[in-house]
Amino acid sequence: MSNDPDFMRRAIAAALTNLGLTAPNPVVGCVIVRDGQVLAEAATAPGGRPHAEEQALEGVDARGATAYVTLEPCGARSSNTASCSQRLVEAGVARVVYACEDPSPLASGQGYERLVGAGVKVERGLLAAEAFEALRYAAWKGDVNPRQS
Repeated sequence: MSNDPDFMRRAIAAALTNLGLTAPNPVVGCVIVRDGQVLAEAATAPGGRPHAEEQALEGVDARGATAYVTLEPCGARSSNTASCSQRLVEAGVARVVYACEDPSPLASGQGYERLVGAGVKVERGLLAAEAFEALRYAAWKGDVNPRQS
């Protein structure tokens, strides 16, 4: 869609608000949009919890919406709570656009598989280079632990 880059840049900007504060998790931004209107946006909270997607979905009717996320939504959680990909499915999000694949070999692809398996349209790689710069910077600052999600 023509506004996809704008909404992804907004998700990247949201993520950057907590740059350096999310260890051991990566800095992630999420923007929920329906009919061209932003319903919610969030960044992973300081300390890494809650994740950006779960905060953005809180109290929002996201049925039929698109979620723009800077990193592949997690497919499993170490805390035994619903993963972000599961939360997006349960919220009725129709489409997920994310910039970067999860860099963890233990998690990469799990969120994608859960979303696609539930019938959610998924688009990957939008503004990946821009979003990756934030992740790379966070990793340099010690904010990324690929085994934590």
